Amino acid sequence: MSATRFGLLGRVFDWLKSLWTALPPVGVNQPPHWALGQGFVGSLLMVYGSFGVGRLADASPLTRSPFFIALRTESWGVTSCILALVVGAMLLTRSWLRLGQRLRYWGPGTVRPVVLATALWGLPLAFTVPIYSRDVYAYVGQGRLMTAGLNPYTTGISALNNWLELGTDPSWASTRTPYGPYFLWLERWVVQLTGGQPDVSVLLFRILALAGVFLCAYYGFKLAQLHGVDGARAVWLTVANPLFLISCIASAHNEALMIGLAVAGVYYAARGNWFLGIVLTTASIGIKPITAVVLPFVGLLWAGPRATWLRKFLCWAATGLISLGLFAASSLAYGLGFGWVNAIVDPTPGFIAYTPSGFASNVVAWLGSTVGLDGGSIADAFRTVVKWIGVGLAVLLILRGDGNKAVRRLGLAFMFIVVLGPIIQPWYVLWFIPFLAVTGIRDNWEIKLWYLTVVFFVVFGAQDQLYVFGFVNTPLAPEAIAGITAVAFLAYLVLIDPKTRRIVFERPASRQNLAARSS
Repeated sequence: MSATRFGLLGRVFDWLKSLWTALPPVGVNQPPHWALGQGFVGSLLMVYGSFGVGRLADASPLTRSPFFIALRTESWGVTSCILALVVGAMLLTRSWLRLGQRLRYWGPGTVRPVVLATALWGLPLAFTVPIYSRDVYAYVGQGRLMTAGLNPYTTGISALNNWLELGTDPSWASTRTPYGPYFLWLERWVVQLTGGQPDVSVLLFRILALAGVFLCAYYGFKLAQLHGVDGARAVWLTVANPLFLISCIASAHNEALMIGLAVAGVYYAARGNWFLGIVLTTASIGIKPITAVVLPFVGLLWAGPRATWLRKFLCWAATGLISLGLFAASSLAYGLGFGWVNAIVDPTPGFIAYTPSGFASNVVAWLGSTVGLDGGSIADAFRTVVKWIGVGLAVLLILRGDGNKAVRRLGLAFMFIVVLGPIIQPWYVLWFIPFLAVTGIRDNWEIKLWYLTVVFFVVFGAQDQLYVFGFVNTPLAPEAIAGITAVAFLAYLVLIDPKTRRIVFERPASRQNLAARSS
């Protein structure tokens, strides 16, 4: 294939081919080709699996395709798609782990295989039917609200006709949007371009997600180098991991764009370009307001590592005023105002049982009920206290700490807010990991904890949101098929696979990954 004959597609093919054929070993690194190929196969399996059990809007023309009908209504089709989805996700996870093992000595020669892994594993996922989450259809619904002249901060998606046929989950029917105004602009523009057609809209949201992936990788690499940490390893940890690729590309979440803009903003602030840093961070907040936690640390980077308290407060005030001014100027567009503030002051109610506070609160509720108290009220109060402890720790990290480690403090502050919150969706952990990775995740319990986190959420997501018609007969319940397959594959990785089991049982001191250590 030549670039001249096939245009852009040919140039992309030639670029990937050049990466593949120019992967020099570094030190005693093993060639990464086998891990790259396995991950690519895993991604293709997930694409096939999504055709049968991914969320497909009822209004999609694909629902009338004989191919999709067979995969979504026949027992063999649904079963094979469940197996393909789960095995593909686990194979992608294994490939990510093996790539890290094969590139034991991180250095300049490891950049290309990490870039190639991100491309080979991520691009096929752009063609999946949405999996692991259905939120992308809520984006379409909110875009329809915008084009109809309604405010998503005050009006639910159910105010429009046919919202359910366009794929939106019923939980979004009367829910106010938690997203920032700039993402609502993007939703409006996508719907204007597509007329609300769900499949094309999903594709455009995926293009936005791919832009976010690029920002995460590019600026994560540069920010890591700025901190004396190997950039390729930081990208491998944050962008090439299966949880990021699935959540940001296959699910088409706006997390990729939010994180990418935040990382870019922090990079420019760390380089001394404080104004561009504030603008990009404000843009990130405009995607999802949770990244408001980044803004005080941008102010710290502006103030400098040895700044006096007076200079810190002046930089914080100036940072806040500039960001507020940008939002005030843009609030006039489409009449959205400052409705996005509700996403911060009025978060999603409830809790998830697997979160630390959720699990502990269930224990507290049981103990309270055992002695005749109102266990539910006690548990609610307990979760509220734990949440505010996380916020308090974040504030402490803003006010106190090594001035030369502002980005590290940012990652830890973000982590406390997420981990001690009552709800942790799988993609929430992606909010803080880039800031920890670019400042150094050591090859000991730290990286093992990250492995555990990624594997847990990949396994959890593989059986969490399977879209299967109730009349389809499968050998077992769809969730049971997915769960058993995922646990069996996980047991193989941990107990049998001679390569990956070393990750669990090998002592950190015996690993030779010297260049991966943080400075």
